[in-house]
Amino acid sequence: MTTDRIETIGSSRLQHGPLSCRVYLMHLSGNPEAAVDTMERLASANGYDKLFAKVPGQKLSVFLDRGFVVEARIPNFYADGDEAVFAARFLSEKRSRAADRKRIQGVLEAAQQKAGEGLRRPLPAGYRVLRLREAEAEAMAALYARVFETYPFPVFDPAYIRRTMAGSFRYFGVIRKGTLTAVASAEMEGLGAEMTDFATEGAFRSVGLAGHLLSALEEDVRKRGIRTAFTIARSRSFGINVLFSRAGYRFAGTLVNNTNISGRIESMNIWYKSLANDRG
Repeated sequence: MTTDRIETIGSSRLQHGPLSCRVYLMHLSGNPEAAVDTMERLASANGYDKLFAKVPGQKLSVFLDRGFVVEARIPNFYADGDEAVFAARFLSEKRSRAADRKRIQGVLEAAQQKAGEGLRRPLPAGYRVLRLREAEAEAMAALYARVFETYPFPVFDPAYIRRTMAGSFRYFGVIRKGTLTAVASAEMEGLGAEMTDFATEGAFRSVGLAGHLLSALEEDVRKRGIRTAFTIARSRSFGINVLFSRAGYRFAGTLVNNTNISGRIESMNIWYKSLANDRG
């Protein structure tokens, strides 16, 4: 399975590679000018056509001065109360245009009509939601490999899953008859958390397991002081956008032609939710 690489360059963490044909500044630390210089150098050397960054709002002006545009904002994300801003710079005209924008808009409108409806159904008898540990890493990687043809992070590698478990990730899964049928994770950063890596075995996608995983993840990270949750969802997927809209997440913007997932580069929607006053 092909994935892009994650590197710490200087003091910032970046992902880049030919799969998504981009440089993604995942965590900015230190001089933002130097970070942009590094992104430009990687793009020039490898022929990438999108620079993409998640940065604190107070650092945004440097990126705007270097040709970036804002694609989405999440308020109250960092420990000091600053917003998280997703900014992009397109290095080709084609990359900057979403060819499927009508479908993207249609999915968004349909999802927003379901806003705040909550879970559709209780967890069926015989299913259990639980936190996953290192012992389940092999089963998790195998499930991801069955669900996704390509993925932006190396979730097909049990060693990667174990490393992230030892760090800032929390993984939850749904077990039925001793078999892992669905999985998702939360990556914590400061007082924010990304709800991500949702995968459900094909035969169980009509059961509504993802909603129960999302609820479990929210409860878990809230106990650890997380006050804002967000997700980066495939903009063409009705199911995943409806899931987050139902759960009370707000739409924050679309990342155009951003991520290679299941074999093609897709635009992604940002949804966010305040957990500070949510005791659901």
